[in-house]
Amino acid sequence: MTERLQVKRFILGLFDTNCYLVSDQSSKQALIIDPAEENREVIATIEKDGLNVIGIVNTHSHGDHIGGNGSVKAKFGCPILIHEADAPALTDAYKNLSALVGLDNIVSPPADRLLKDGDEIFIGRYPLKVIHTPGHSPGGICLHTDDIIFTGDTLFAGSIGRCDFPGCSFEQLMASIHELLLLLNDDTKVYPGHGPETTIGNERAHNPWI
Repeated sequence: MTERLQVKRFILGLFDTNCYLVSDQSSKQALIIDPAEENREVIATIEKDGLNVIGIVNTHSHGDHIGGNGSVKAKFGCPILIHEADAPALTDAYKNLSALVGLDNIVSPPADRLLKDGDEIFIGRYPLKVIHTPGHSPGGICLHTDDIIFTGDTLFAGSIGRCDFPGCSFEQLMASIHELLLLLNDDTKVYPGHGPETTIGNERAHNPWI
């Protein structure tokens, strides 16, 4: 893990979604990645650590990754950032699939900033680079800095994101993984949207889908 940023993982909601609190300890700025529902522990940690939340980033718009957007935004007044292709699904329970997969009809406040491939999101002085990785959803993104990457539901330990939902594409997902993620160094630490941490090298060597 990069020494410049601290990463804390919280497992939230019905689908055990990984929510990440990423902070710069010198400036006390923090970013929340994919706040699912039941995020009281995340909020309590932010308050205990005295962090200044500068934004919420959704790696994609599916309901299990956006369920906490409204409560976190209301608590901290921070903007919501998401790729432009997934932004319309934030406010539509059918587009974000929550109405179809057993979740309550989840909606989020609309996006405050629309992201594109190559954009940078700064936490203190340190940038997270947006990598557009469509496949699991049209606007799926990964966030990369130094030796870590947050992959959302694009890449997991030993698996890949589902491609049987509306808007998914197996061909796009595999292209995103092979043409973008596998270009990273083997020791790059992967923080996925579900399940345990891994590395690019471990997935290159052992992931049966790759």
